[in-house]
Amino acid sequence: MKKCRKAAAILLIVAMAALALAGCGGNTVTTENTGSSDYRVCMITDAGDITDQSFNQTTYEACRDYCQANDINFTYKKPDGDTDYARTAMVDVAVAEGYNIIVMSGYVFAQTVVDTSFKYPDIKFIVLDMSAGDIGAAAVGNAYYDDPDAYNVADYYNTENTYLAIYQEAIPGYLAGYAAVKLGYRHLGFLGGQAVPGVIRYGYGYVQGINAAAEEMGITDDVTIEYAYGGQFYGSTEITAAMDTWYSNGTEVVFACGGGIFTSAAEAAAKVGGKLIGVDSDQSPTIDAYGEGMTVTSAMKSLTATINSMLDSIIYDGTWEEHVGQVENLGLVSKDDMSLNYVGLPEDTTQWNDNFTIEDYKKLVGDIFDGKVQVDNSTDKMPQVSVTLNVREGTIK
Repeated sequence: MKKCRKAAAILLIVAMAALALAGCGGNTVTTENTGSSDYRVCMITDAGDITDQSFNQTTYEACRDYCQANDINFTYKKPDGDTDYARTAMVDVAVAEGYNIIVMSGYVFAQTVVDTSFKYPDIKFIVLDMSAGDIGAAAVGNAYYDDPDAYNVADYYNTENTYLAIYQEAIPGYLAGYAAVKLGYRHLGFLGGQAVPGVIRYGYGYVQGINAAAEEMGITDDVTIEYAYGGQFYGSTEITAAMDTWYSNGTEVVFACGGGIFTSAAEAAAKVGGKLIGVDSDQSPTIDAYGEGMTVTSAMKSLTATINSMLDSIIYDGTWEEHVGQVENLGLVSKDDMSLNYVGLPEDTTQWNDNFTIEDYKKLVGDIFDGKVQVDNSTDKMPQVSVTLNVREGTIK
């Protein structure tokens, strides 16, 4: 009788999962490996797809490759729409299907973490690029920002099963800006998506790096920065028109920072032979499709390294307890082995020259690691600079 009841319960869960998946239009593809581990990994996308050349694709490929290499069952699920309900529904479906490690990337999952981490205490959640403030704002709304100290964020999500990671985006932004000036560019642009903390840190780091290189070279009077936010994470005719104006007025390279917004900069750059700097991952394969050699470099944060280390900590190392419940602020961890760092530039595709070589780059990373070069990772205010800085008020769109 007990076996019959258990079988019936399992069938009910599977049926509910199927109904939930059908109801929210979720998309799921499972790797071919059946997996020999007790762990099963599911990655949830945001509203984008796993071919977005940004967070979704990087997270998907990192999870897929890790699970294929270690014979662990893996799937991903795409919500039907950019809503908290749709994202949370995909977690419900994944859990019902037996996945016990859930990987999510981006601040948009904050409400999902609030809604599901206590609901599923036996599930392990790896959540990348999400701060305690994101959780607080999802739980209590704008009141959190009015007085963050009045709230204990740990009250709103399960610190016993959830790991959060944020990144020191100002460092790769700094590296990209510094490199661009050293490589010979004098009129530079920053096109951010929405003015959220991660994008702001990239932008402020970029400005700091440009200014540092210009001061070091004694050319502050010759360097100009155009700075604007598009107001969205995708390209549009209005944003492309703004980029047309930048490039036609002498801007040589634009750091396009914010999901698919790079398409507007790339379309404008292709008309005049302009250049771009990619973001989050090495975007040269995608950007260079608009024009050969268009990508100067990419300001990267290694979600792959984070995913690999966290899955290792759960599945093999037994060190999950050292990380769970924390909000780790990831940046440089080595001055010698660039592959270990959570932020940096791509060595293979950056357009190095005699004025700025790979060795120069590694020395700069070492100086930042040792504290000889200070990079401010705050978002409080625009850095003070000696170069010309033109900041657009409001957003383009």
